Amino acid sequence: MNPADEPLGPLPGLSDAELPFPGRARLREHLIREAHSAPAPARSRRRAALLLAAGAAACAVTLAVTLGAAGPGRPPAAAPPDPAAVRLLDRVALTAQEAPAPAVRDGQFVYTRTTGHSTALSEVPGGAMEASRTDESGEHWLSVDGSADPVERTAGGTRTLHSDGGNRAATLNSPTYRFLESLPTDPGRLLELIYADTRLNHGPGSGSTTGPDQEAFVAIGDLLRRMEAPPGVSAALYRAAARIPGVVLVPEATDAAGRTGVAVARVHGGERTEWIFDRSSLRLLGERTVLLEDGAWGKAGTAVTSVAVVGRGVSDRAGETPALVRPW
Repeated sequence: MNPADEPLGPLPGLSDAELPFPGRARLREHLIREAHSAPAPARSRRRAALLLAAGAAACAVTLAVTLGAAGPGRPPAAAPPDPAAVRLLDRVALTAQEAPAPAVRDGQFVYTRTTGHSTALSEVPGGAMEASRTDESGEHWLSVDGSADPVERTAGGTRTLHSDGGNRAATLNSPTYRFLESLPTDPGRLLELIYADTRLNHGPGSGSTTGPDQEAFVAIGDLLRRMEAPPGVSAALYRAAARIPGVVLVPEATDAAGRTGVAVARVHGGERTEWIFDRSSLRLLGERTVLLEDGAWGKAGTAVTSVAVVGRGVSDRAGETPALVRPW
């Protein structure tokens, strides 16, 4: 039997019955068959060709990305993206692209409710380091057009994060909804824009220990979690993430709200940063960082940071909980 005609097995972490795309069986088979039949990357110390299944409405394409060799001040080249993670991200992108855009107006605020924790290290008497948790649960208001400062409400109270009257220019690290609308919806162009920032601040000679690839993955995760982005941009962000070396699939993960799902992740420095998706809707539930080694931060398997999105909405005023908060 020709390998291309062999039955296609299920993707790890998702069964066919869990697909939220009725009537798209042919697209599924095309995507997976493309990944199965693509030639393996050439093994070379100097470069690796990454064959990525980037899905579109009716086809899959492959993209070759050239990676430079590791050198002084540059982390070792990561492995090509896991094909199973690429396929999952493509499904997530299709779902995001079909979602209705939030109904927002200038002067309003995009509202997000989260639950979770982060971990910090502090020195205790005797010189030892001790890990302690900080509650990251709260409500967050981000200006649609940047005309007002972000506001958050936690157990410690309500506070304004900036004090410049919303005069700061929006950036990838401090976006507004209008800024997200301005981003390219072509995954390649969007990823290059993100890499331009991460190479500048985390590339060779920067002194960074994480490197551009890890920072690009983190930056995309932050953009997706902080606020609900326009559908086309959300889809492009997921497809851009599918092109980052080292991205892998985690068949099962639990978010800070106790919801289980399937995750896309990237490993760096003994930690695995995970984006957790609902198996049925493929909606992004949250993000967590899990230790893979015992250390000062805790035992292997510990989620040192875990933040879940539990509500979204639009508010007319910062600090005001919307009348309609969509459960997430």
